[in-house]
Amino acid sequence: MNKEQAKERIEYLRKTVEYHAKKYYDDDKPEISDFEYDMLMVELRNLEKEFPEFKSKDSLTQKVGGHVKEGFEKVEHEVPLQSLQDVFSLEEVEEFDKRIQEKAKENGITDVKYVVETKIDGLSAALEYKNGEFIKGATRGNGLIGEDVTNNLKTIKTIPKRIKENIDITVRGEVFISKNDFEKMNEERQENEEELFANARNAAAGSLRQLDSKITEKRPLDIYIFNVQKIDGKEFNSHFEELEFLKEQGFNVNPVRIPCNDIKEVKEAINKIGKMREDLTFGIDGAVVKVDNLKFREILGTTAKTPRWAVAYKYPPEQKETILKDIICQVGRTGVITPMAILEPVKVAGSKISKTTLHNEDFIKEKDLKIGDTVLIQKAGDVIPEIVKVVKEKRTGKEINFEMPKVCPVCGSEAVREEGEAAIRCTGIECPAKLYRNLVHFVSREAMNIDGLGENIINELLERELIKNIEDIYALTFEDIASLKKNGTKFAQNLIDSINKSKENDLYRLITAFGIRHVGSKASKVLAKKYRTMDNLANATFNELSEINDIGEVMANSIREFFMQDQTKKLIKKLKAANVNMECLETESGDNRFEGKTFVLTGGLENFTRKEAEDIIENYGGKTSSSVSKKTDYVLAGEDAGSKLVKAQSLGITIINENDFKKMIGE
Repeated sequence: MNKEQAKERIEYLRKTVEYHAKKYYDDDKPEISDFEYDMLMVELRNLEKEFPEFKSKDSLTQKVGGHVKEGFEKVEHEVPLQSLQDVFSLEEVEEFDKRIQEKAKENGITDVKYVVETKIDGLSAALEYKNGEFIKGATRGNGLIGEDVTNNLKTIKTIPKRIKENIDITVRGEVFISKNDFEKMNEERQENEEELFANARNAAAGSLRQLDSKITEKRPLDIYIFNVQKIDGKEFNSHFEELEFLKEQGFNVNPVRIPCNDIKEVKEAINKIGKMREDLTFGIDGAVVKVDNLKFREILGTTAKTPRWAVAYKYPPEQKETILKDIICQVGRTGVITPMAILEPVKVAGSKISKTTLHNEDFIKEKDLKIGDTVLIQKAGDVIPEIVKVVKEKRTGKEINFEMPKVCPVCGSEAVREEGEAAIRCTGIECPAKLYRNLVHFVSREAMNIDGLGENIINELLERELIKNIEDIYALTFEDIASLKKNGTKFAQNLIDSINKSKENDLYRLITAFGIRHVGSKASKVLAKKYRTMDNLANATFNELSEINDIGEVMANSIREFFMQDQTKKLIKKLKAANVNMECLETESGDNRFEGKTFVLTGGLENFTRKEAEDIIENYGGKTSSSVSKKTDYVLAGEDAGSKLVKAQSLGITIINENDFKKMIGE
């Protein structure tokens, strides 16, 4: 490779690793595996070494990745939180030892010992204690400046609020989510058709970097402490001694820490961790080799990015071949039809794998998967099984192409893929696979608002087969409901009253309750006002619907598909028989003073609730939005208005207060 080619390749690699570092560190949404990223960094580091004239302090080989997320206070680390130099072979570990031994000889040190620890796959954080009390915690960020996540860290049960001794100390640890907890989180997200976390590390990072600590509190975060950053009034000779002290103080210290007398024992420790990582309850992405003598560490020093006294040995992902025996389709609670690979069982990274998700139609085409193929699988982040590729040279010609179903495999309703989406969905409102979710939505506050009919009660009604579809809600008897609870008479009467009251709801609530794709409560209000009755709406044409402001072609298509379903027609007929209102109750005022205007509400209002203000705007023909853009006409700013107000000011959007709003509506 000549200089020009090297320069071009270095520039490409720098841009590529910057992009993927941002996805990994800042967005917590990696697009490539850790191994692929590591290989890009190795190539970049080697090229910069071979062509030093192109070396730059802005390269990620010279600095720590990661930035401070907007919304967090910045914290300057008194002692930098550096990253580690990665190595990928035991030969490189031996080279590291040779450098250490040479430096030891220069300084008259004859006995070099090491500590080998698991490199926990999580997010690094510093915890600061004053007089033994936890006062502040921050993420690593770029190593020099991190994010203040004190409140989030306080939700982690294994972080002591107070330690044994009344000392000033700053420690460093790794926040993580255990393998079992991670699998449970992703199972729940898959059931709810939410985007899956790519790996446990990013789940932990995303959870710790939530702006709302109530969200963090719900996530199963844990932490292992692995270093003393700074301590007042105490001195230690060795790193291992430090770790034992931290354990005595009540810290949850990295459980795998192996003292080694020489490089031979270091390599044995690395191999030992490699064999045991399958059985560890937490994910690791390597083994860390550290010089144990702390005074010698000071002599060895650091670079701008990494300490010279440690390296991280990275284990390659374990991959195995197996047969793709079949592809079946599962229907989730929101109707998404997901293809699932049925595999010839094979043991990978300590567990037997017999199936894995294939995500969607595009994934199958991209991998060129056929039933009967020999495929290479691995566990992403040592947790989630995934198909890496097809071993095409092993194809026999007997493999079978797979096509996604045109109808729902559960209820037989049409299965559709909307433009711009990867998912194929069942359109049937009473599909058994979707029933629980549809019922929960139907009775929710923004829909039919049936107070007392919560998720647990719905679950019990389904288990006892007291309801089998939506219309059965209106056939429930007092005795049915009373049987759910001991001494349930009062509860039953209240719920019956709430069900009967819901029959009188305005038409827009029923439209919202149907859960038509893309149609929320705002669009439901537009449709109710426009068509006035359910029958009129059910008979509306695609062209009519698509010409309505705020509806458009995508929504119009969803509405037509919904009302053409036999299940929908049957449901409406039965709801009518149960005397559920099918008409718009709101009188037509004819006052559209806000027509064509978009409002954004921010901060607290004194004389209106947020919903009351939104209803007023919509009743006068206006729209409300949750975000400020160039299309926003007014920002109604109340007390403690935040970032939306700042953005509106920067865009030159008209900002009004509550008094201005009152004048606009004639109060």
